[in-house]
Amino acid sequence: MTTHTELPAMRESLLDIAGKKIFVAEAGEGPPVLLLHGGGPGASGVSNYARNIAELAKGHRVIVPDLPGYGRSSKGVDPCDPFGHLADGIRGVLDRLGLDKAHFVGNSYGGACALRLALDTPDRVDRMVLMGPGGVGTTRALPTPGLNSLLGYYTGDGPSRRKLETFIREYLVFNAADVPESVIDSRYRDSIDPEVVAAPPLRRPASLRALWRMDFTRDARLSRLPVPTLVLWGAEDKVNRPSGGRMLADRLPSCDLYLVANTGHWVQFERAGLFNRLCADFLAGRR
Repeated sequence: MTTHTELPAMRESLLDIAGKKIFVAEAGEGPPVLLLHGGGPGASGVSNYARNIAELAKGHRVIVPDLPGYGRSSKGVDPCDPFGHLADGIRGVLDRLGLDKAHFVGNSYGGACALRLALDTPDRVDRMVLMGPGGVGTTRALPTPGLNSLLGYYTGDGPSRRKLETFIREYLVFNAADVPESVIDSRYRDSIDPEVVAAPPLRRPASLRALWRMDFTRDARLSRLPVPTLVLWGAEDKVNRPSGGRMLADRLPSCDLYLVANTGHWVQFERAGLFNRLCADFLAGRR
């Protein structure tokens, strides 16, 4: 299994996108693939995909941004249309890198970003891999305990290492022992950046209209999206319900669904070997 210490040498840049900064790390050569991270407190691109970058870089130009609001990118996300805000920023990354089209891999919040970008501009997306993406059936049931834990991180008595550890060990993964203390320490430090605390990038929808806009299963464009898509969903996901995978498979015209046993919300972390093989095969067009 690839660990954080086995990351390849990466090229780093800070791109100006419509007056905002988006940090990008890159490795490898070949067809471009963007890895979009989840929206948990303290998340960032390279840390979320530490077990995957080296393998995928063997056959691809792997591009790993920090989403707007996270890591070394500019802080602040539009609460009235967060998925659209993220998609606009990442589309700007494509433009700045001179890429007409790319593959996209997105986990959770990053999956919602990839899906929104594909719906708005399908010509910019080659193939897409989604792991427990946000925004799938979110208005059809009450939030999960894991999502409530995530959305409540900056509210109440405010952020704390205890709250973050509870979210990661109880809700994010299936096997709590698989997460090193160093991962929690690092994410906690990043989560209490004063700019992030002042404007958390993931929060409860600002209005009913915003909530409705954030549910892709209510978007008629979904059934017409031509992008070949692989959906990977942990069978024990406590943040976004695994039933969302079936919803996407039923609506997307070209969608493969893989339900991963004994796995939580973080498929690319918990089942890195399986994820790396499935992802590389799918992006290369191997079935």
